[in-house]
Amino acid sequence: MKSQPLTDAEFERLSGVLQRFDNKDPMNLEQLDGFLAALICGPVNVPPSEYLPKILGDDMVLDDTFNGQAVLQDFLSLLMRHWNVIADTLQSDEIFLPLLFEDEDGTTRANDWATGFLRGMEVRKDQWAALVDDEQHGGLLVPIFALAHEHDADPDMRPYKEPISVETREKLIVGAAAGVTGIYHYFEADRLLENKLYGSSATVRRATLMIGRNDPCPCGSGKKFKHCCGRTTLH
Repeated sequence: MKSQPLTDAEFERLSGVLQRFDNKDPMNLEQLDGFLAALICGPVNVPPSEYLPKILGDDMVLDDTFNGQAVLQDFLSLLMRHWNVIADTLQSDEIFLPLLFEDEDGTTRANDWATGFLRGMEVRKDQWAALVDDEQHGGLLVPIFALAHEHDADPDMRPYKEPISVETREKLIVGAAAGVTGIYHYFEADRLLENKLYGSSATVRRATLMIGRNDPCPCGSGKKFKHCCGRTTLH
């Protein structure tokens, strides 16, 4: 059974909590969507122990309060549901639509989404090198890189010397969305091989984080949830 997409109200809840984590490099919803897309379509399964700190922050303030537990549990549940919606879409070959927002000028720029995708690639940078160096398929990443580096501090990293036109931006966004599907299939054999090596026959990386206070923490620390991520203070 496919996961139900998050409602606007649930996205608001997810965004509200995301802004309150004590993260030195926080993500907004658009960046989070790109980040998760990269993890899902990439070459290997990335465990929560590696990607949750990128979202929650490495240095979390601890407080074992019931309210903090409930809010964090809700956040993790919504996060995993959105993960599964993306995974379902890519596995079923439906059209992938990135989660994009308009800026104050009413323009959908997609820079944050592309930046989030690159952050997802960084989690397993070495394994992504095969696609980056692939002359035939590496072009799948070009629109994503172009959007991510549009305003790079290093002028040499910017894809265009002049501001991107509306038409060019639309083409880049369409190309980035199509690229995610292409990347998913490019690395499909790698993921299947990994599943076989680890005794799993799953073709879709579904994620579930329904955690009890005494269950092992999903971050992989080996501690109980209530003594690890479950103690995060939400300021």
